[in-house]
Amino acid sequence: MRFLMLNWRDPQNPLSGGAERVTLAYLKALVARGHEVYWFAYDFPGAAREEIFEGIHIIRGGGKGTSIFAARKWYRAQKKFDLVIDQHHGLAWFAPWWAKTNCVAYIHEVLGPIWNSFYKWPLNRIGQAQERWTHWLYRNVPFWTPSDSTKKTLSEHGVRRVNVFPNGVDTQPLATLELKKIESPLRLITVSRLAPNKRIDHAIRVVKAMSQKNVNAQLIIVGGGEAEKELRQLAVEIGVQSQVEFVGKLTEVEKNLRLQQAHFLVHTSVREGWGLNVIEANAMGTPAIVYPVGGLVDSTVNGETGIITREETPEAVADALAEIVRSPENYERLQVNAWNRSKTFAWDQVLPPVCDWLEQQAARKSK
Repeated sequence: MRFLMLNWRDPQNPLSGGAERVTLAYLKALVARGHEVYWFAYDFPGAAREEIFEGIHIIRGGGKGTSIFAARKWYRAQKKFDLVIDQHHGLAWFAPWWAKTNCVAYIHEVLGPIWNSFYKWPLNRIGQAQERWTHWLYRNVPFWTPSDSTKKTLSEHGVRRVNVFPNGVDTQPLATLELKKIESPLRLITVSRLAPNKRIDHAIRVVKAMSQKNVNAQLIIVGGGEAEKELRQLAVEIGVQSQVEFVGKLTEVEKNLRLQQAHFLVHTSVREGWGLNVIEANAMGTPAIVYPVGGLVDSTVNGETGIITREETPEAVADALAEIVRSPENYERLQVNAWNRSKTFAWDQVLPPVCDWLEQQAARKSK
């Protein structure tokens, strides 16, 4: 069979992230099953027009606002595909109306409030309105998403068929779990692109809020991005620069070591599709404390594998962490449960049902 993925970015794009990592895993699995797989993505400086990566044919063309036209032009010259996967990131490719074959929509999260992180009025409202309208337009197209939170929102927007397949992770859980004790300083870590919607500023403010509770906390920030300068300034302004360390992007080995050493992963994003780094931290025996937002409430089981705060504020995070410091016996249970649950997201368990479903969609008799 022939499969085509339409996605903003490909794995070689400097801005690629978790969405591209999981997309790559699914497409590699289709290649391993003997299928012919293509991935059309935006162009970027220095990129080849076409290349083969991990057995996948990567095609690049256009950018925001123009890629759909580049994709359609390229598509018309190709042999028929059995399935086109239209991946949404706030904007869709509208493939069901020009691909003339089987199509499914793949979405990690409904952006919703994330539009407010990048655009001011009226652009934020326009983005939210077009996203909701697009979902209604796609209401009869089968959707694929990693979380029940996203499924709920899509259903509210009129989508009739939503299939939930939780993402797998590349991180191998520790072979044996060495339990950590809650001690001073409380070691916190955040792993993220430093972008406005990730609200890393909230994680920095957690350190300040902890000091006001007479708890010494240190925060390691892993990742890079456009907000780094502002975040560094914030740490200085509120007087926690000595307790906050920016380490930039790390190799997987280095990142896993940092995760293993931390007491908690702190995740204060506006919204996530799943929260891939929550499970990565769990695999290293580190529970997460997260905001009560879509995706994060799916990757974290409150009170079992981590903590979901009562509200989206640094103070709520600090309150919950202070409670754990007072009741350290609960921390060991969180570690063990998080580590055990992470084992259920191994790719060899996650991939087969997704690939089976994609093959079923490709086998449908297209109009």
